[in-house]
Amino acid sequence: MMVTNNVSPEGTRSLAPARPRGLFNSIKFFVFCQSLLQLAQLLVSGCMKSSISTIERRYGLSSQKSGMLASFNEVGNTILIIFVSFFGSRVHRPRCIGGGALLACLASLLMAMPHLLSETYDYTGRIGSSSSSNSSGLCLPGSAHPPSSSNETCRAQQSPAQQMVYPLLVLGQLLLGIGTVPIQPFGISYIDDHASKKNSPLYLGILLAMTSIGPAFGFVMGSFMLRYYVDFDKVSPDQIELDSKDLRWVGAWWLGFLVASCLLFLTAVPFLFFPRNMLKEDHDDAESPADSKQQQTDPLQELSIPQFLKSFPSIALRTLRSPIYLLVVLAQVNLAALLSGLATFMAKFIERQFNQTVAYSGMMIGGVLIPLVVLGTILGGALMRRLSLSVSGASKLCSVAILLCVFTALPLLMIGCPTQKVDGVFPQSKELPCSTSCGCPLEDFNPVCGSDGVEFRSPCHAGCSAVESDASNKPTNYTSCACVSGGLGSARPGTCGSGCSHLLRPFVALLALTGFIASFSQAPSYMMILRTVPAEDKSFAVGVQYMLFRVLAFLPGPVLYGSVIDTTCILWGRKCGKQTSCHYYNLDAFRQRFLGLQTFFVFGGLLCFLLTVFILRRRAGCPDAAASQKADYELVSEQKPPADASSREKHPQGVQT
Repeated sequence: MMVTNNVSPEGTRSLAPARPRGLFNSIKFFVFCQSLLQLAQLLVSGCMKSSISTIERRYGLSSQKSGMLASFNEVGNTILIIFVSFFGSRVHRPRCIGGGALLACLASLLMAMPHLLSETYDYTGRIGSSSSSNSSGLCLPGSAHPPSSSNETCRAQQSPAQQMVYPLLVLGQLLLGIGTVPIQPFGISYIDDHASKKNSPLYLGILLAMTSIGPAFGFVMGSFMLRYYVDFDKVSPDQIELDSKDLRWVGAWWLGFLVASCLLFLTAVPFLFFPRNMLKEDHDDAESPADSKQQQTDPLQELSIPQFLKSFPSIALRTLRSPIYLLVVLAQVNLAALLSGLATFMAKFIERQFNQTVAYSGMMIGGVLIPLVVLGTILGGALMRRLSLSVSGASKLCSVAILLCVFTALPLLMIGCPTQKVDGVFPQSKELPCSTSCGCPLEDFNPVCGSDGVEFRSPCHAGCSAVESDASNKPTNYTSCACVSGGLGSARPGTCGSGCSHLLRPFVALLALTGFIASFSQAPSYMMILRTVPAEDKSFAVGVQYMLFRVLAFLPGPVLYGSVIDTTCILWGRKCGKQTSCHYYNLDAFRQRFLGLQTFFVFGGLLCFLLTVFILRRRAGCPDAAASQKADYELVSEQKPPADASSREKHPQGVQT
């Protein structure tokens, strides 16, 4: 350590540590860099969830497969998060953060690669499309057999580049989960070790705020990118025939990942230059030689990796023995499962149910719902502090909040739109005989809305034999439609829609109110966990909590929701003889099953919180039970290994959307 000769007033010399100067020895600059890095990291997650339905449409995925894709982010995270609490200060934390961020940068770049490797987006009804022999999309009487996709299109679909799309996306999500493991826990512990006691809460509050608003920025940025056509970099503007309201529209889903990748790289580089340890922020908090020596010897007393892995099951079981802890964690798992479905598929639900664009739906999530949830979380913590609530009071506050959510969530099941009438699709019936001789492609999907209010899969299925176009040769109206109004009607391009888009505002208002009220339970439930486990087990208990979040909620949640959504599909797309994404959903079934599943998780959380109220009231009325619980509590503390490495980390990783 560098020393300087300081002369005291009495003329004697003293040795004092010289404070290294420069940005990279300032904890304030570290907090600034950490905040920007967490924001960039969560932009990737927000972009993925806002673009999930667009990726479905572009590459012909089912909602179940897209749900699996969304959950793969948690696989690598779940596997490695346990070791974060073990390593603690053994490693060079800033460099681990920088290395993880660079890996996340690579992952984000990989998720944009499918667009760069794929051919231009090909859809039926496109002028000059090679997807079928009926390139005009009109009724062609006399066609012997309905034509299917051309050999050229199918060869493109079976090319190595196309076959690598889903594996690349999965690999990107997996690497993203691995890369983000060290970012938040190491960053928080590094700040807690080197910031002054006065400023540490402020710094940690800034990081938690970034954790909350990061996904919102991701949704907003993703929705902005989706306003641009997917291949705007490959085709000229006059070749873009679709608009964002068309069911075949695909926005530039990949652009957000490129932007986030660049931001991750720029914010990762500074962490490679921070020191392994720096002096405390204030001179008064500067560590003494004894403290420094203790810091150097502590890691030598920690458990080895085999000892840590061997002791992990017993420590976890001991933690889960507390009924209050277990019930609160299960309640939070229910709410986390609800959150996983809302974040992944709510934008798609709004798009389909209320006939909105993908970009607008994402904006509703990122601009309205998430900010209100963040506000509710802050107010819940402030309310608990204001009322000085005990564990029993916190359990009652959580129960009341979730009970109110039940009353606001149930009406959502009744706010929605009926499924539009689609010829041959809904209500289930055979196609009208007027189009049987048109030779319509089996795989054709170019929705048109008849003047009688009935929707058809294509102008051919409507029996239209003529088209009116504008100056750029884009269809504006289809005429001579044999299946519309007895052959006297016409059809316009695009879907007829569900006809109740005016219900979107009350739906979003009620949904936002539900999320706002539910978020009041977040801070009290965390305090219940911290106050019902031994002090030396707090860090480990929160670590187990987040691990259960991932294993029981964030991993299976998107897959479960996607599978439920797939059961409501009434017309699957087909290309080259293979099933692709869903074209039409039964909107009533979609609403009832999707929101019904959310309501089920609300009831699950309510039941767990009510049980905590019952158990705490029973303990309060039974002194013998309380004394027995205290004895068990002390016995558990005595049985704890003296050098448990899991208690080294003071702040495990927070929840990511």
